[in-house]
Amino acid sequence: MPKKNVVTWTAVIDGYLEFGFDDEALRLFEDSIKNGVRPNGKMFVCVLNLCSRGLDLELGSQIHACILKGGWRNLIVDSAVVYLYAQCGELRSAFLAFNQMPEWDVVCWTTMITACSQQGRGREALSLFSRMLSKGFLPNEFTVCGVLKACGEEKALKFGRQLHSAIVKKIYKNDIYVGTSLVDMYAKCGEMTDSRNVFNGMRNRNTVTWTSLIAGYARKGLGEEAMRLFRVMKRRNIHANNLTIVSVLRACGSIEASLLGRELHAQIIKNSLEPSIYIGSTLIWFYCKCGEYLQAFKVLQQMPFRDVVSWTAIISGCASLGQESEALEFLKEMMGEGVDPNSFTCSSALKACANMESVLQGKLIHSYANKTPAFSNVFVGSALIHMYSKCGYVSEAFQVFDSMPERNLVSWKAMIVGYAKNGMCREALKLMYRMKAEGIEVDDYVFATVLTACGDVGCYMDPSSKYYLLSS
Repeated sequence: MPKKNVVTWTAVIDGYLEFGFDDEALRLFEDSIKNGVRPNGKMFVCVLNLCSRGLDLELGSQIHACILKGGWRNLIVDSAVVYLYAQCGELRSAFLAFNQMPEWDVVCWTTMITACSQQGRGREALSLFSRMLSKGFLPNEFTVCGVLKACGEEKALKFGRQLHSAIVKKIYKNDIYVGTSLVDMYAKCGEMTDSRNVFNGMRNRNTVTWTSLIAGYARKGLGEEAMRLFRVMKRRNIHANNLTIVSVLRACGSIEASLLGRELHAQIIKNSLEPSIYIGSTLIWFYCKCGEYLQAFKVLQQMPFRDVVSWTAIISGCASLGQESEALEFLKEMMGEGVDPNSFTCSSALKACANMESVLQGKLIHSYANKTPAFSNVFVGSALIHMYSKCGYVSEAFQVFDSMPERNLVSWKAMIVGYAKNGMCREALKLMYRMKAEGIEVDDYVFATVLTACGDVGCYMDPSSKYYLLSS
């Protein structure tokens, strides 16, 4: 080619991108700059897409700065900028770029909605969708999938049903991706009948469709249904992905179906598949649920890399199986490997301390948790209350309870039962009154525990509220 200009450079870069040769495309872009080529909007879009695919936020930000400086903004370029920041997880920058756009199209709206739903910001995704509709934009199938994902994550069943009725049935009835999103949305909202009805009505299904329904059954505790569906999936020669295997293992664990779980584990080994951290952690959880601590330990040892989820699975499993000393040893080993525990790890370790009545170990964990603001939540707080109460340190338990910024039913139960089991019936009853005054109902377990503990105190039951009133 005798003379290269920005059009020819861009065409070649775009061609490399289309066929997945990202490194070559980037090298060509660098060569074009060295050769004095002044990029245009089309070239900037190509490079922004390259950065989005490679999650290269640094180069993408530099390109964005060049676009602003050179005045290359238009709808397509702005949309590519929004997509870059969304793909790189920089939602704040994505929102900033999006809100500064003089005009929008359905693509940029969908980019923002999908990014929010994928990053656990479902409420913002639903708000954006409402805003999009108010501006007169009609969603496409990708928009619908993003909104349905947000509905599932936020348990926004009513919104999801409205979307199903108003849009999906009329326009996208036979779209496999929308159908799969509907199956997943209903399953995450716990509506398994609706999820199965959508599944049965689909003309075509893929691995994700089957996995969404299996995962829904597993979450709902319907292990038999999940396993039955998995067998049908296998008979139809539909490939199972990692999430399918994890969901079936969870179904097996929920009903302690050790045999099928072992078969799955054997299949992973037979196929010479190196289990992902996610599968490895689920295998540990599964074996612990089935009471097979040694198998769980073996899986942990064989994992080439262990993250906080893996360690938490074995610590939680040990605490539940009466292997408290091992649970605390694993906590030490975990921290020795430089893996920081999360709130679930601490809660599980505190459960082990409570079972052993080891207040010293519990206080060490409490001290560690106090240094980490993220641990000042209801999970760790409730576990601390239970641990201190079980060890007979009721005043320390109440200090934790009283200082909690928020409490849930578990926190209240832990403190009331702690009082009752330590013979402090009056305090237990007072706290029950306080709990009722805050609009939280006492369940039968707390009721029975306080009744037993207060058997030698003059008291009677108010039949309408099931609360004990202390006799004066």
